Amino acid sequence: MPTRKGRAKLPVWRQIVRPHSCACGLLLLMLAPLAVGQTTKRITLDEAIQLAAAHSPALKATRTQIDQNKAQEVTANLRPNPVLAWDSQFIPLFDPSAFSTDYLSTQAQWDIGVGYLFERGKKRQHRLQAAQDSTAVTRSQVSDAERTLSFNVAQQFISVLLAESTLGYATEALNSYQQTVDISNERYKAGDISEGDLLKIKLQTLQFQTDVNSARLAKVQALQSLRQLVGYEALPGDYDVVGELAYQPLKLNLDDLQATALRNRPDFAAAQKGVTAAHSQYTLAQANGKRDLNASFNYSRVAGINTGAFFFNMEMPIFDRNQGEIARTKFAEDQAQFTSTAADETVLTDVGNAFQAVNSADEVVKLYVSGYLEQAKESRDITEYAYKRGAASLLDLLDAERSYRGTELSYRQALATYMTNVEQLREAVGTRQLP
Repeated sequence: MPTRKGRAKLPVWRQIVRPHSCACGLLLLMLAPLAVGQTTKRITLDEAIQLAAAHSPALKATRTQIDQNKAQEVTANLRPNPVLAWDSQFIPLFDPSAFSTDYLSTQAQWDIGVGYLFERGKKRQHRLQAAQDSTAVTRSQVSDAERTLSFNVAQQFISVLLAESTLGYATEALNSYQQTVDISNERYKAGDISEGDLLKIKLQTLQFQTDVNSARLAKVQALQSLRQLVGYEALPGDYDVVGELAYQPLKLNLDDLQATALRNRPDFAAAQKGVTAAHSQYTLAQANGKRDLNASFNYSRVAGINTGAFFFNMEMPIFDRNQGEIARTKFAEDQAQFTSTAADETVLTDVGNAFQAVNSADEVVKLYVSGYLEQAKESRDITEYAYKRGAASLLDLLDAERSYRGTELSYRQALATYMTNVEQLREAVGTRQLP
């Protein structure tokens, strides 16, 4: 086909694709979600905590307690129902012949009335206040459950990171040691080492392979446990985490941490609100000691005459003045006060212990990064270099491999312990933002 002057001829592939560009674009749009769906979902620690707060079945069950308490507030604020009563008297049931309109109009008695219980002592107001104070305590308890869940998620997340780091090291160590095995095979063929030494080297490979399998299993189990904490519906079965074991030194002050904990810890707030709730129960018991008034109005028709009557009755508080319940709630108020004091001391102790644990783990990690980790690696490398050139024995090589392997695994465990202790301190303080 001739082309216009000054205009390049389209390549063959452009001529083929261009007429169908709309269809190709539509096909790409249809395949895009499939490509995205094949990507493994990866979550960070903060995302895991947020997902757990939104999807954890255990936490959802705990939160229903707030709604239950709100329903009790509705019950506590209800007024007594009025009472409707009626009766008919002097009906000649056993003398049917006496039934007549005149008899029912002039001889029978008809009554209908309505009554109401007037609560004294502001019982309804005290009931409502007691229910609201109980709801406030429950809110703090639910917040405390969220705090505990956040720590459990963080702890399990670190377990995944530890398993992942251990798996990476174990795989790398296995590959590295496999080179030693290959070199040993060549030395055996050349007559530099005996068959017994070669077999010992090959048998040592089993330990590295076992480490890889154990680390792989530990990661799978840790991921499953984390998914259980977060909620199965929130994560797919093949999800993974984003992060690594890392040492981040913190500069903390114990007094600041304890002061922050007393402001933020929901369990301590629940204990304080428990004192208010206990006092509300005490004032309610005092109000219940007041006797209520029953009042009613009756309409009667007797012998053709219409009459009305008012009735009033009230208990005489001679024996029962609710004195037992008043005394019990007073002791309960004292108990709540002691519990609040104990919660104060518990918070200070938790923060102090967590603070010391972080410092101790910090010192251990510093020992590794200050030189021991590098020294173990250098010792292994030197021994391996010497062995490959016949200047070191097999026992020296195996001992250096075990020392380096143990040091690396211990270092990773020390990092995980440090990160876990930091999370424990966050839980003890009651906030993830440490002062």
